[in-house]
Amino acid sequence: MSEIFDKQATLAGLSLGKITEYKETYSPELLQAVPRSMNRVELNLTTELPFHGTDRWNGYELSWLNPKGKPQVVIMRCEVPVSSPNLVESKSFKLYLNSFNQSYFDSIEAVSEALTKDLSRCAGKQVDIALFKPAEFSQMQIASFDALSIDDLDIEVNDYQLEPSNLTVGSEQVEETLSSDLLKSNCLITNQPDWGSVLIRYQGQQINHEGLLRYLISFRQHNEFHEQCVERIFCDIMTQCKPNKLSVYARYTRRGGLDINPFRSNFEQIYPEGRLARQ
Repeated sequence: MSEIFDKQATLAGLSLGKITEYKETYSPELLQAVPRSMNRVELNLTTELPFHGTDRWNGYELSWLNPKGKPQVVIMRCEVPVSSPNLVESKSFKLYLNSFNQSYFDSIEAVSEALTKDLSRCAGKQVDIALFKPAEFSQMQIASFDALSIDDLDIEVNDYQLEPSNLTVGSEQVEETLSSDLLKSNCLITNQPDWGSVLIRYQGQQINHEGLLRYLISFRQHNEFHEQCVERIFCDIMTQCKPNKLSVYARYTRRGGLDINPFRSNFEQIYPEGRLARQ
């Protein structure tokens, strides 16, 4: 009961879903943390994590003033390790970045230092920040997952409630990379839709493609934060299908100038950046 109370108290204290004031001068206190344990207890992730990875954030609306008052713009990439005790709440992240708009910074290095310090404090562990100047924007090409899409399977769907039992395997041992653009879940607090694409790379008994697609579609009315959904997908596949190796990588459509891309794996590192068309 105390765990439920703590979860409710944590969510009630967030600015998400509430009318908020937009500050245009540097305000690191706007950042809000959500304990990862809030969801991991439910997934029985209470000891050593079965995966490593990162929450990769891309920020497209970061601007500040140089000492002469001239606006500067960059694209930000922030990597929050899964081993951090907290995830960064997305609305507070947006509000925080907006607070740079009318703030003076001596250099891009000073902005990077402020971002690193503030976001590391919020996450509870060191985050990595990269800032890309306009001259580098052309390098950020639209890409697509290098995977077999399962979205063209002609299946009938009549249940949109989360159902891990859709996940089944056959006897053949395979190594394959699958993808779907049909992932949709809802914000835990506001119920706003979160649209995403997901890549699943694994080695083991072949996962039934139709069942996997039904499982991913079953998130359609599920309420959970992005990071939590990806960890749930990883844990459900491990429990139901027991692959030897598994990576789950979701790329979510941006909202408020931010997209989030959680990556969880038990055998490899996150792939090189390649923004999807919906991002």
